[in-house]
Amino acid sequence: GGQMIVQALQLAGSGGLRPLRQPEDGVTYAHKIDKAEAAVDWTQPVVVIDRHIRAMTPFPGATAQLGPDTLKLWHSEIDSCSRPPDVLEGQILSVDSAGVRVACGDGVLALTELQRAGGKRLGAADFLRGFALAPGMVFEK
Repeated sequence: GGQMIVQALQLAGSGGLRPLRQPEDGVTYAHKIDKAEAAVDWTQPVVVIDRHIRAMTPFPGATAQLGPDTLKLWHSEIDSCSRPPDVLEGQILSVDSAGVRVACGDGVLALTELQRAGGKRLGAADFLRGFALAPGMVFEK
């Protein structure tokens, strides 16, 4: 990889590279990501939600609504435990220093970095010291 970059830079410096026009077939415009798209839909599969959180980081940041509070979700991990059948999508299943486990459409997602509106980005353990989350609470869809 590194050698190819050196060769390409040498060719570019000597005028040895010829630009190629890219075909316009299949070209699409990616619209600007809006803050309204940041909200997590807990009915989605766990893989989709995990990717959504990564895609929205750092801007605009994935968000989840819990009552009057909007939380920003910075990092998550797919949890290996299966989702209990008698819980709602978006329901908090457990809370500990490793993360906040939330039921999703087909699995469980552990939220490991969160931020309260106006607050700092924190790991789950530090976040939970200042913001009480408990099993049974439900994020809005």
